[in-house]
Amino acid sequence: MPHPANRPSWSALGAGLVLIPLALASSIASAQDSPALPDRASLRLGGYFANMDTDISLADPSEILSAKINLEDDLGFRQDGTVPRARADFLIGEHQGLALDYYGINRSSHQVLARDISYDGVDYSANADVRAKLDFDFGSVAWRWWFGQGDDAYGVGLGAGWYRVKTALAGDGAYDLGVGGPQPVSVTSTSNDSAWAPMLQLGWRHSFSDQWRMYLDASGVRKNGGRISGHIYNAALGLEWLPWQHIGLGLEYGYSQIKLHWNRRAYDADLDMTLSGPSAFVNLRW
Repeated sequence: MPHPANRPSWSALGAGLVLIPLALASSIASAQDSPALPDRASLRLGGYFANMDTDISLADPSEILSAKINLEDDLGFRQDGTVPRARADFLIGEHQGLALDYYGINRSSHQVLARDISYDGVDYSANADVRAKLDFDFGSVAWRWWFGQGDDAYGVGLGAGWYRVKTALAGDGAYDLGVGGPQPVSVTSTSNDSAWAPMLQLGWRHSFSDQWRMYLDASGVRKNGGRISGHIYNAALGLEWLPWQHIGLGLEYGYSQIKLHWNRRAYDADLDMTLSGPSAFVNLRW
């Protein structure tokens, strides 16, 4: 009887990721130093002027009952906003170092519903007065290896990402207790979940001169299983102007895709949020 082909195990994939920096280390050992390599230490502080589109889907375990809510269209969340962001890079040795990143999104709304919605087992009818809140935090830490020569440098990083999602919805709705039909209730539904997940980072740096640099960064976080799982992808293309020795300015355009799944006792939920837009930074460098 034929046997199905064996699939690669997670341990084998993990071993492959471990071999990546080892192979890069052998490459950078013989490579010339590049002026595009990151600063010895830098701290970038700024704002991400993001356009946002957010869907939350909910279903009971049997998937017989389900609902989908768009936070911008249904609950009146603003489609754009300023997201604070901070990054820090430390070059330890000649070609490797630590990279840190953090951003947080805090959104809320007060809306009279234009249509019927269901959330967390509660039905809210059109014209119901509801208050909603969604907070999302993301932070990462990674070890990066850099290699290259001339005006270009390339990097790869391995690390971990941490994310947290907090939600709240309050209003007057109806809850079906199974006897006598739906009953009016005033309810507040909340959740607060977080998780760690492995991360892969890729980067490119190009130096036009001592004062002008360009960069491209991409990263991915993915987690399977657990209470909250899914993936988060980030990409950014930026330009830095370095008119002073220790202070620079930066502009970039970024895109983030956040798709997370909650495994809950009474229902399952999915968050699908995209962010895109420009960022501006002040770069403190040493």
